[in-house]
Amino acid sequence: MAENRETVREYYNRYYEAHRDEVSARAAARRDADPERTKPITRVWAERNKERRAELQRNRRSDPELYQSELEANAAARRLKRSLSRAGLPPKRINVATAAERRANEREADAYFNDPTRPEHLRQFTVFAESLTEHMLKNGARMREFTVAYVSSRVRMGLPPVSAEDIVYARAVEVVAERMRRVDLLTGRDVAAAVRSTKAEVLREERRQQFERLVRTVVVQVHRNSARYGVEAAMENQARASKGRPRAAVESLIVQLAMQGVVERVPTSHLTIANARKAARVASLHIVTAVLARPETVEDRIHRRPIE
Repeated sequence: MAENRETVREYYNRYYEAHRDEVSARAAARRDADPERTKPITRVWAERNKERRAELQRNRRSDPELYQSELEANAAARRLKRSLSRAGLPPKRINVATAAERRANEREADAYFNDPTRPEHLRQFTVFAESLTEHMLKNGARMREFTVAYVSSRVRMGLPPVSAEDIVYARAVEVVAERMRRVDLLTGRDVAAAVRSTKAEVLREERRQQFERLVRTVVVQVHRNSARYGVEAAMENQARASKGRPRAAVESLIVQLAMQGVVERVPTSHLTIANARKAARVASLHIVTAVLARPETVEDRIHRRPIE
């Protein structure tokens, strides 16, 4: 009986040496198939084989290059932790993954990158996303006007309310998909990602247009009312001086007055307070540049003349 066990063990050892990777892969697949059953077995083995685990760790770290790389990685992690702490930032978030989860991620990555349809899939997604963005930038305003009227008519008829934005993008997706040669590889997640990307790009473009329009309107307002704003700015500085407050730059006060006059007439729904402040600075630069280019203009003399 003992001889049979020795023979079987010897046969297993020879097979394992010849097929080490295959045996390890099958064992890992069995563990991954039933992780709840594997966890207590692994825990019991670790408790019973503490010396064996320590020996395996020593053997692993006996490789100088591997040991040095681990030391460097640990030192880099400590430096990052100290830097984040000094900057008042939270520590780096680490999501610990089990060996089974890492193997599952690797299998998914292999399946993704080795998929023969991937290049065509990416091409379709890229073309679809770019076409959707182009369509919305070109026709978004007109589509929104129609959709708002449609939603209002539904409310008047007593129908359930619907999102105008959802209708706009649903119609845009339909139009772009009909124009494309192939969309058979696109999934719902692809369409959703393209819509999110388009919304972000449309928001950036609308914010840029509102910003530029605000700057232009402020500059025009200053040029049209430079005399009145100059007097009001001088009066403001006199009031500041009487209260012991420091004087402000005349150009800054003029821009503030112009901004107050136009902010209610210019769309600013997508602008933040920081955007408005930046618009004021840009407008000031435009105005100062115009004044320096024409130092003898009436407006310049009015801006700089103190009130007696």
